[in-house]
Amino acid sequence: MSRDVRKKVGALRKQLDHHNYCYYVLDDPEVADQQYDTLLRELQKLEQDHPHLVTPDSPTQRVGAPPPEAFGTLAHRLPMLSLENAMNDEDLIAFDERVKKGLGVDESIEYVAELKMDGLAVELVYENGTFARGSTRGDGFTGEDITQNLRTVRAIPLKLMDQKWPAALEVRGEVFMDKQGFVHLNKQRLEEGEPPFANPRNAAAGSLRQLDSSITTKRPLNFFAYEMAGATQLSHWETLENLKSWGFPVNGHIELCRNMETAVSFSQQWEEERKSLPYEIDGVVIKVNDSAQREALGVRSRSPRWAIAGKFKAQQVTTVVEDITASVGRTGAITPVAKLEAVPVGGVTVSNATLHNQDEIDRKDVRIGDTVLIQRAGDVIPEVVKVIIEKRPKGTKPYSLPDSCPKCSGEVSRPEGEAVARCQNAACPAQVKARIDHFISKRAMDVDGLGTKLIDKMVETGLLRDFSDIFTLKKEDVAGLERMAEKSAENIMNAIEASKAVPLWRFIYGLGIRNVGEHLAQVLAAQFGDLEAFMSAAPEEFEEIDEVGPIVASSIHVFFSGESNRAIIERCLTGGVTLENPPTLSESLPLEGKIFVFTGSLEKFTRSEAKEMVERLGGRTAGSVGQKTDYLVAGPGAGSKRTNAEKLGIPILTETEFLDLVNR
Repeated sequence: MSRDVRKKVGALRKQLDHHNYCYYVLDDPEVADQQYDTLLRELQKLEQDHPHLVTPDSPTQRVGAPPPEAFGTLAHRLPMLSLENAMNDEDLIAFDERVKKGLGVDESIEYVAELKMDGLAVELVYENGTFARGSTRGDGFTGEDITQNLRTVRAIPLKLMDQKWPAALEVRGEVFMDKQGFVHLNKQRLEEGEPPFANPRNAAAGSLRQLDSSITTKRPLNFFAYEMAGATQLSHWETLENLKSWGFPVNGHIELCRNMETAVSFSQQWEEERKSLPYEIDGVVIKVNDSAQREALGVRSRSPRWAIAGKFKAQQVTTVVEDITASVGRTGAITPVAKLEAVPVGGVTVSNATLHNQDEIDRKDVRIGDTVLIQRAGDVIPEVVKVIIEKRPKGTKPYSLPDSCPKCSGEVSRPEGEAVARCQNAACPAQVKARIDHFISKRAMDVDGLGTKLIDKMVETGLLRDFSDIFTLKKEDVAGLERMAEKSAENIMNAIEASKAVPLWRFIYGLGIRNVGEHLAQVLAAQFGDLEAFMSAAPEEFEEIDEVGPIVASSIHVFFSGESNRAIIERCLTGGVTLENPPTLSESLPLEGKIFVFTGSLEKFTRSEAKEMVERLGGRTAGSVGQKTDYLVAGPGAGSKRTNAEKLGIPILTETEFLDLVNR
């Protein structure tokens, strides 16, 4: 029996390691997240029952461990040097000239150009193919021991592949947080009364420096490897290829450049296209490829002579705070907003910037009339970085949020330990409008044609008191609104009717339960299967779900404890809303096991909508075309992916053909 268990444990670990490799290294996952989680839970159960089988390289060891009182330190065998900065193209050309002079050559030098990730540099140490310890860069010679936190980052392999790795291996790389993960994390923190992170880099660094690794494991962290310490026998390009074969994710946007001119073009390209990336970069890194040339060039006290960091132009500008107002969200959260003198930032004209909460205003001392430095956090959310005190006009006064709700004059309170003040009036028009707006949004009920301004009108005229009233609206009610044409009213009624049949998870998300976002709504829908089971579950049932903690469980319980919320849900169902319950795992799905890749400019649906359609029917999507791709869906402007699909003989579908396939 023990031998059978040991064999099963080994097989599960091998499967999970393989799926991690496919997901993080190849960007071509072979199973859905739910299937991966099922395998992981099976392994966890076996190891729980047989603790003597637990090893440090097991995928289960990514969970948090008891927190230490403080981080220890780890010395780097070889220093983690910083890089010289190049502020423009001329600096890169000058670097190339210094390299040629240092080597005593006139011919072109071969370089490797890489994106410079805006994250936290770390070192990973492997012994006999198993992750042993990891640390921050620190002062370059000694870093903080964050081994347990690094274990929680799924992109970091705990056991290496390919068997050709050295017995002692030190890998350098960057832990980062992508833009979407950053936005979701900050949204969650604000809802929980926690101060937001200023940018993805701070979020990644703050996550890795948590003494309690169970917090780190919940953060959306990723990792790219970029260097092997002391690699003198291989070119840098070969080193990166080896790292990939051993199971390390390496950034896909890397170019082998025959000369510095090619490297400069690479830098120029990505400075223009950086917004298209799902993560933050702040420049490029250019390295001499040949290891012998690196050895000959040597290092300075703090930086190598064979590498340079090309920095992009700053995405920060100054403007003036013309006013500070307070907005009210659907949970009653009162958020201060700086009204700015309009200014372009990263190609977008910005006239508003969030100030997050009173603590942030106090910390930065933002006042009306101040000149401020602003940036777009994650190239998305405008925020005030700091005040230019030297330009402060005389007579400005510190700003304080109002003691009463700016929209309904209701009581405002700030619970102890929370950063966010909230309006306590559930009938506050601003909250009502925001809840309805959320309910009908594209990712929830998706009621086309009901915009924010129209919602505002309907609430103000008494047509809508909560989102259930949408399903009792009559055409004449809508047509009677000011500036509402008969045809427009008819279109809105048709959109409402079309929205009534909806997947359970969308309805759950649309309810606006505090701390329940899109992903968790999907998890909950899959777990409970129908609305009644979800609504009647006890808090402890929620906490049994891997991704649900006490705070979320309490939020859900409190929501359904309110009779008014249950009454609203009942009115939605009475009004004709029907919920499509998720299939059970035993049910066969028409696209089960099929892999889809999308390319070109999609006109009939967005990529997220396409992904949802595929996953709802049991399939999955991938970012690149490979041997295992079943279908390529090509819109106008399809490029290299279409060419690759044609070479591999993969069926290519138009958008219409894809819709025919999923609607069979």
